[in-house]
Amino acid sequence: MPLWIALQEFWHDLRQQKLRAFLTILGITWGTVAVVVLLAFGFGFKKQTEKNMHGLGEAITIVFPGQTTKPYQGFGIGRWIRFHMEDADLLAREIPQIHTVCPEFARWNSTVRYRDKQIKPLVSGVPPEYAEIRNIFPQPGGRFINLLDERHRRHVIFLGDSLKYLLFGNKKAVGQYVSLDGVPFLVIGVMQHKNQNSSYNRRDEDRAFIPLSTFSTFYGEKIINNLVIKPKDPRLSPHITERLYQVLGRKYRFDPTDKNALFIWDTTEFDKIALYFFLGFNLFMAIVGSLTLIVGGIGVANIMYVVVQERMREIGIRRAVGAKRLHILAQFFLEAFAIVLAGSLLGFSIAWALTRLARLIPMERYMGYPEFSPTVVLIASLILGAVAFAAGFFPARRAARLDPVQCLRQ
Repeated sequence: MPLWIALQEFWHDLRQQKLRAFLTILGITWGTVAVVVLLAFGFGFKKQTEKNMHGLGEAITIVFPGQTTKPYQGFGIGRWIRFHMEDADLLAREIPQIHTVCPEFARWNSTVRYRDKQIKPLVSGVPPEYAEIRNIFPQPGGRFINLLDERHRRHVIFLGDSLKYLLFGNKKAVGQYVSLDGVPFLVIGVMQHKNQNSSYNRRDEDRAFIPLSTFSTFYGEKIINNLVIKPKDPRLSPHITERLYQVLGRKYRFDPTDKNALFIWDTTEFDKIALYFFLGFNLFMAIVGSLTLIVGGIGVANIMYVVVQERMREIGIRRAVGAKRLHILAQFFLEAFAIVLAGSLLGFSIAWALTRLARLIPMERYMGYPEFSPTVVLIASLILGAVAFAAGFFPARRAARLDPVQCLRQ
């Protein structure tokens, strides 16, 4: 039978069962909307969470000094470890898997003043490469600390965006001078706002950064607070952690198996946890949406069983004049597929509109916006394909297996 004739018959059957056909297509439409919207919100939430997590930096390891809990080479327990600036060069030399090591000073009781406004932020002394591994980017018109600032111990300061607003409001800060503990410092840049759901010491938006050498000279500090490490490959982080205990243990005379001597925060572990969490979360979303779609698929199967029952005499005549079982199977299968296709196209359109409307709600910082991405469309299409196959195959197989003689007796 030509395709256009088969489509005419299919359209005739739908018109004979208007209400049933409408409810069936509506079920597929609603199921498609459920699958796509739930997956879109799941993928959007995943993307925003990763963005917030990487506000701290991507695949970095932060090392803090700890306290020994094991005796070692004549030293007792309870001894505090102290880091020095030369430790960064030692680790870079001894552990070739490390890409960058940044020593960091921190001071909590400093005062930053601009005219009549006075704030006590966290002031950090950092090298120039610190900005790259911590995802700190200056706003247009400003810059971060550079090598000349570090080499000449310049009195320059880089402000977090929240700190800048508290001091300057909406006024321009770059090029102005602030007083840091009574000494003028030139503002060279302001941080671009970033989402950051984790931090150590304090979030970057509330911090002030000055050159590492300036901090050491200005405050007379030699003992650094922590080290920030960027590996050449995130997969090498466990090996780097093991080597940190060995190299620093050899220098500061503590047992390399004493895990309390150092506190190591490997952010790649959080990435792994997030990967498995959102894999399960999005799988759950897909299952919940699929249950609604399966109900619509059952409706398609039911209407196709009714169509088969009503067209048994036609099936008998077609088989009697030479139609093969495959032809009957293909006809009814394509009719079921056409119902699912119509409902799914309408469902995708509605889901796309809902994801666009969701962007009008200010929830990006916490949940992100739903992602109507090719991945979401692909997963939803695969689920729809499975439902369409199941809903069409079984009624079509029943029609193909009917005995032509019994059909002609109807």
